[in-house]
Amino acid sequence: MEAVKGRDAIVCLLTGTIDDEVFKAAGSQCKIFANYAVGFNNIDVKAATANGVLVSNTPGVLTDTTADLAWALLFSTARRVVEADKYMRAGKYKGWAPMLLMGQDITGKTLGVVGSGRIGTAFAKKAIGFNMNILYHDLKPTPEFEKIVRGSKYVSKETLLKEADFVSLHVPLLPGTKHFISDDEFRVMKDTAIVINTSRGPVMDEKALVRALQNGEIWGAGLDVTENEPEFEPELGNMDNVIILPHIASASIETRTEMGLMAVKNVIAALQGEVPPNCLNPEIFNS
Repeated sequence: MEAVKGRDAIVCLLTGTIDDEVFKAAGSQCKIFANYAVGFNNIDVKAATANGVLVSNTPGVLTDTTADLAWALLFSTARRVVEADKYMRAGKYKGWAPMLLMGQDITGKTLGVVGSGRIGTAFAKKAIGFNMNILYHDLKPTPEFEKIVRGSKYVSKETLLKEADFVSLHVPLLPGTKHFISDDEFRVMKDTAIVINTSRGPVMDEKALVRALQNGEIWGAGLDVTENEPEFEPELGNMDNVIILPHIASASIETRTEMGLMAVKNVIAALQGEVPPNCLNPEIFNS
């Protein structure tokens, strides 16, 4: 609250809650809060508009980087890569054995993509190379997704969960997507299913995930985000069939640099009285 006072512009992170109280603390001279992230569920955009403050984000630049990380999680979980690495470092490997650390094949399997936006589309497109059967779900069919992801099929949420070998989440955190995956959804999935989350932690009910894994309702999970970051359900830390990463989906040198440059360009535009390239509330200029 003290740090924002007297500033003409603020570059903020997704870890900071930016609400009406923060905007009022910043004062009338503050022109913009430039979020260093593509997601902006940490910012009350309506409150920003009411206070005459512009808000921007950094979309597009991290699309492929995030999609790549989702694939890294899928492969690592399915093939038990992290578990095998620990096994090797602990000196447990005594020689090749037919049943040692057996995982799951990926090529030719059924992939369920939840969310057909930029990242979901980029993620699904990469699946074409693995000859996968690609199902997707969103509020409605997305022609652009189907054009880019050749052979993909729009299905209901229930059908996707029932048929997919791997389920990857790529939806924004909204009131309607909180706990989008919970107890009922896990019960519908195959007991060999793997769920991947690189979107936002609260999209998946983490306590329900623990129960599903403990009950053998699904096979494993790969998480880049957790429901109450930086904390996570302690039971997950003891499960070898779960990979938990510290929210690093966009953490490549190239992408994080470009995100910073994009945030700066948004700030400069706002200070020059122009609409920022990635403005989330341009209606301010019409008021």
